[in-house]
Amino acid sequence: MQQGIQGLDGWVAFLSKADIPVLKRTARELTALQQEADKLSARGVAEVISRDPLMTVKLLRYLQSHKHRSQTSEVIVVEQALMMLGLDVFFSKTPASPLVETELHTHLDALTQLLHVVRRAQRASNYAREWAVLHLHDMRYEEIRIATLLHDLAEMLMWCFEPAAMLQIRAIQQQDKALRSRAVQEQVLGFALADLQHALTTAWDLPELLLMLMDDDQSRKPRVRNVTLAVNLARHSANGWDDAALPDDYTDIGELLRMPAAEVMAMVATDAGVACDLTRPH
Repeated sequence: MQQGIQGLDGWVAFLSKADIPVLKRTARELTALQQEADKLSARGVAEVISRDPLMTVKLLRYLQSHKHRSQTSEVIVVEQALMMLGLDVFFSKTPASPLVETELHTHLDALTQLLHVVRRAQRASNYAREWAVLHLHDMRYEEIRIATLLHDLAEMLMWCFEPAAMLQIRAIQQQDKALRSRAVQEQVLGFALADLQHALTTAWDLPELLLMLMDDDQSRKPRVRNVTLAVNLARHSANGWDDAALPDDYTDIGELLRMPAAEVMAMVATDAGVACDLTRPH
């Protein structure tokens, strides 16, 4: 494996010190905002950061490691984090660099896969936010959106820092689609990405609420289930709108939102701009 890093503990230690790369678009947009000081606001900066899961966790990790003793509430929402830090501190202490496009310029296949995972996370977070606002009337919908955006953080980080192994995992799974992801990850990496995710969020002292919302084992809780089902829908639909797992997703989402599965399917199809034949048997 690259960099001589071994095992789960080794990767947690490495990633805890690593400078997390961010998307080039994020860096470009933040630079543009910074150059218009008269229009600079926490809300405007937060809108840019919140589209990039890597930049988002970079900010939250810094905030958690520098929080004041007087801070009694957990902060997940990006705009709140910026207001606590101040924009000057944010720009100086958590710069939008390095860039994933630069870091992976010799691994273009891995870069493509990373960008797919990021896009999938963005879509999932949009689903979760929409359901939270329109159907579940969750006033703290932004917490749901951020938790969904960061749900597959460990996968993104490993695409950044261990692209060869991640490509190997992908190749094995493409050869035998019946293999469980966890088994292949343990075979190649020595641990599952879900275990790395849990270990990182604990090591980085990320807010307990965020850990809970990203924990699929607690999916009986409605807010966690919102996150889990949005992630599942984005993951399965990324394989194509004829993916065999989607009918079950529509049924599960319908139970959460108290809607018939056919209505869920129509809603998702409208949001995605795809044509679905609701009369077609599944």
